[in-house]
Amino acid sequence: MAEVRLLALYPEQMNIYADRGNVVFLQRRCEWRGIGFTYAAAGAGERFDPEAHDLIYIGGGQDRDQRMVAADLLATKRDSIEAAINAGVAGLAVCGGYQLLGSSYRLGEERIEGLGVAPLHTVREPGPRLIGNVSIEVDLGSGPRLLAGFENHGGRTYIDPGGEPLGRVLHGHGNNGRDGLEGIVRGNLIGTYLHGPLLPKNAWLADELIARAIERREGTRPELAPLDDRFEDAAHADAARAAARG
Repeated sequence: MAEVRLLALYPEQMNIYADRGNVVFLQRRCEWRGIGFTYAAAGAGERFDPEAHDLIYIGGGQDRDQRMVAADLLATKRDSIEAAINAGVAGLAVCGGYQLLGSSYRLGEERIEGLGVAPLHTVREPGPRLIGNVSIEVDLGSGPRLLAGFENHGGRTYIDPGGEPLGRVLHGHGNNGRDGLEGIVRGNLIGTYLHGPLLPKNAWLADELIARAIERREGTRPELAPLDDRFEDAAHADAARAAARG
């Protein structure tokens, strides 16, 4: 039986805007298809084996928690995260977790060192927080798709040379409110500012992560059984309409 082994990083600290709902949604979509699902967590001071997981998830957090998490990631998890990415483990990093992927970010006047596993950096610039409903056009290899959610971030993220954005902003601010880009992709790792929680509003992305996780473990991409997604499709359409209204 196919199985997805998910590792949640800092689930207690990095869980604003109900980001934990993304993990529950992944679990349910696996269970509804008869796909095995195992959950593990790694918090402060805890190391992990990069070969023991198929999908890594980290959500967003308050500035206070993010500062602590950044230091602990560098001390206990950076090498494992880099090894997992290089081995094709799927990953989703949301908002604060997304910022932590880059080389650095700023909290006020303080420069925080990031993991440096994705080509991006985050700065603070004059201006208001970037808040509101957002939609982006994404192509993860099977044609353009719409991703919709909610953003709320003071930092402005810029993709460094060689980096690949997750998508193009249709409505909302995106990474920095200037260049029309949102998120980042490195291999099977996806970083984004979209909260919501994101996956219940975008079931297709949840399925993409599940497929990538199984493919990484078994060597072939699975054909996931279709599900009755009437409620999920309605949530997606509502999020897209909210973004279009501005």
